[in-house]
Amino acid sequence: MKRGPRGPRLWGARTLPDRRSHRGADPRDAEAFGASSRPALCSAVRDLSWLLSRGYAPTSSLKLVGDRWGLTERQRMAVRRSACADDDRARRALARVDRADLAGGILWVDGFNVLTTVESHLGGGVVLRCRDGTFRDLAGVHGTYRRVVETSSALRAIGAWLGESSVAEVRWLFDRPVSNSGRIASLVRDMAAERGLAWSVELANNPDRVLADSVDIVATADSGILDAGPRWYNLARKVIESLGGVERVVDLSGD
Repeated sequence: MKRGPRGPRLWGARTLPDRRSHRGADPRDAEAFGASSRPALCSAVRDLSWLLSRGYAPTSSLKLVGDRWGLTERQRMAVRRSACADDDRARRALARVDRADLAGGILWVDGFNVLTTVESHLGGGVVLRCRDGTFRDLAGVHGTYRRVVETSSALRAIGAWLGESSVAEVRWLFDRPVSNSGRIASLVRDMAAERGLAWSVELANNPDRVLADSVDIVATADSGILDAGPRWYNLARKVIESLGGVERVVDLSGD
């Protein structure tokens, strides 16, 4: 699932424009993901992962677990994104590569997936440490992407990390159907040109399929892509760890 800002707020029959300038926290997140809520959330992730490991349907399993632990909708979203079946976790671990493996090769970057996670961290939003070792945020691209104050800083941080990784070529891929995807693609191209980076940017109608079928290494935390089996690099997590503030990441990994 792609991630990014929530859609516009509805008030009666009128649609109000989304004027948020940060990929920040929901006002309720301090309570929902604070220290007092962590034990229930971690237990819920373990319970859901147990059910998924035994073939139970994700939707009904999440309802069962969420009801048992009295979770809000936003907490349930976090639990679903953090949990995974044992077999999936093991396969993802085997396909994960290290930074040294990037040297001299091509890296495909799942654009919205990586970018919005780093933006969320910089903006003070909730970022989850998930059971498979990835970092995921709680935003969601629902047909549109909105640039925020942290966008340029996030791109610079990603560029700095990749610049020290000896990658021969970085290919960014964004969802063509998402509104403003052309604008963010242009921003990435401009930054690459200004800094002399070996980056290219493409738009695709179905980027998940392109990335899932890639013979090159893919930077993503999208579970559907990971479960298709490409070699992948944990880019968003590595960049966030390099930025500091990792103590703010909500650890639901169960480790």
